[in-house]
Amino acid sequence: MTVFEKPLKSDMPRYLVPQLGTIYEKLGDLSWLLVRGIYGYFFIPHGCQKLFGWFGGAGLAGVAQGFAHEGLQPAYFWAGYIGSLELFGGILMLVGFLTRPVAALFAGFMFVAAVHVTVPHGYFWTKGGMEVPILLTFLALAILLRGGGRYSIDRLLGKEI
Repeated sequence: MTVFEKPLKSDMPRYLVPQLGTIYEKLGDLSWLLVRGIYGYFFIPHGCQKLFGWFGGAGLAGVAQGFAHEGLQPAYFWAGYIGSLELFGGILMLVGFLTRPVAALFAGFMFVAAVHVTVPHGYFWTKGGMEVPILLTFLALAILLRGGGRYSIDRLLGKEI
């Protein structure tokens, strides 16, 4: 059997409680909706902070100033781009529209955040380290590989990039 063939039932792992197998199979698509949806929802308030200063954020001017301090130029462009990606990309991810391209943008963004911004602070997020950006990078890569899933606008339209 190749990697691309559908596994036979006998190839699947057996459940510790076999009676739960039917429930797990029915909820499998919902679990992907949770992963993709929560990933998108996570970024929406961050985008609002950057673009509008909501939720205690610095707004576009404050974010641009911070980006300039980090050496990210042109700072206003990057502040607007990242704020827009977080807000609008988060919404697109939440509903599962253009899922793969948006996931690719998030993966690149979070990789740069992990490597350029947080590495000097170490690994742990409690010290401003790269722990969360790396996690978000790999979640974006998983979404990029799998796509929107059953409960997505991409699937509803019948086309996915």
